[in-house]
Amino acid sequence: MSLFIPMCLFAFSMSVSPGPVNMVTFASGLNYGFLSSLPFVAGAASGFTLLLVIVGLGLGEIVALSPVLIEVLTYAGTAFICYLGYKIATAHPELPEAYEDRPHFFQGAVLQWLNPKAWVASLSGISAFEATLDNGLVVFASLYLVICFLSIAVWAFAGARVSELVRDGGYLLWCNRIMGGLLVVVAFYLFYLHLEGW
Repeated sequence: MSLFIPMCLFAFSMSVSPGPVNMVTFASGLNYGFLSSLPFVAGAASGFTLLLVIVGLGLGEIVALSPVLIEVLTYAGTAFICYLGYKIATAHPELPEAYEDRPHFFQGAVLQWLNPKAWVASLSGISAFEATLDNGLVVFASLYLVICFLSIAVWAFAGARVSELVRDGGYLLWCNRIMGGLLVVVAFYLFYLHLEGW
């Protein structure tokens, strides 16, 4: 039980800190509202938890031993994050058909698997906590699922609140362009860190 608080703090700090998933979630809340963003939030939390469990079962060791797989994940992750950045930057919030472009459950799950931050959180979390408890992986993954969902949902809520403050479609369009552009910058920055051996 003495590891419960450190596990919670680790899960919270890794889940709530800015990154590609939280930027997409904020933009989704901004454009489509809190409730419409929850499927993406659920997908991101579920996708991360599945990644955490599979890393805990040994995938982390396989990935670490396969430079080709790391390269594939890096390029695919950069491309997918850039694609989402483009979709956000070109979204027109005032158009009714734009609602169909909102991020869904599957995109949230896939984004976690292509997100370098999620891999770092999984690998470091497993190495820090999984071996220290009986049923450590089950306990850690269950705890992380709840905290991850709530932490990502905060970003959807924040986006929805900002949207209420800035009701003008022109302002929302600029918010989309800024958020989408920042997401592309994050993608290339993470790619750069990979090239530098981060």
